[in-house]
Amino acid sequence: MPELPDIVVYIERLQDRVLHQRLEKIRLASPFLVRSFDPPVQGAEGKKVVELRRLGKRIIFCLESELFLVFHLMIAGRFRWRTHGSKIPGKLGLAAFDFSSGTLLLTEAGSKKRASLHLVQGEQRLAEFDPGGVEVLGADLSLFHSTLLRENHTLKRALTDPLLFSGIGNAYSDEILHRARLSPLALTRNLSSVQIHQLYQATQATLSNWTERLRNEVGNGFPEQVTAFREGMAVHGRYRLPCPSCGTLVQRIVYAENEANYCPRCQTGGKLLADRALSRLLKSDWPKTIEEQEARKISAQSVV
Repeated sequence: MPELPDIVVYIERLQDRVLHQRLEKIRLASPFLVRSFDPPVQGAEGKKVVELRRLGKRIIFCLESELFLVFHLMIAGRFRWRTHGSKIPGKLGLAAFDFSSGTLLLTEAGSKKRASLHLVQGEQRLAEFDPGGVEVLGADLSLFHSTLLRENHTLKRALTDPLLFSGIGNAYSDEILHRARLSPLALTRNLSSVQIHQLYQATQATLSNWTERLRNEVGNGFPEQVTAFREGMAVHGRYRLPCPSCGTLVQRIVYAENEANYCPRCQTGGKLLADRALSRLLKSDWPKTIEEQEARKISAQSVV
């Protein structure tokens, strides 16, 4: 799912192309995309784009007459910028938005169509889409501290909870926690003030650095390779690859449709966190530390 750095760069590149431009036509290819009916989405046609905003992981097209197009790309939704009037791709295409400057295509890979589009009237209706999470890059340490301790969650859950923090998802939470040298399963209210400060600094640095990196990669073009798995990430998507800091193999815990990637030496003091499915299957055979895991590998190799 596109997260804060990806959404920021999307908006910046869209501003160059559609700000103060009139939305000429909306072409829908999927009836499952639009999740609102009043006002009808065609009511946006002919309106000028006066601003673009980010609302958590949503992209907002602010139009004349206080109309707002609210896009949520979910996991597999992506924008593509093409020449004016370009055809909607048959398999992946959801919609096209025609401007005099070009056409914005909305696509979604996979069979589950989760991306959504709402058209709402007025700031009050728009506010209903705001989960209320703190914008970390605009927050000071005091606000970050109080928000983090509002509820007692694991750090992975707290960072990705849109009610607490805005725009952080599975990928960048892994990177933040690795930079902070903290376990994804550490409980928020068990952290010391020093650890909270480390987490605050890691969050600021990770989001800022990746936003700037993506800006530089895209340049004046349009983001075409928006992905959760990027070259240069420390742990996310790097299961069983060496940690860039210490060389220990990156581990992961899988739950529901998500996973947490971490370095056991940098983040958990050498302890292997229990993957729910595998630890239940293996029970007492589940290794507790990286040393125990390595010893079992060596033992298995000697038997062979």
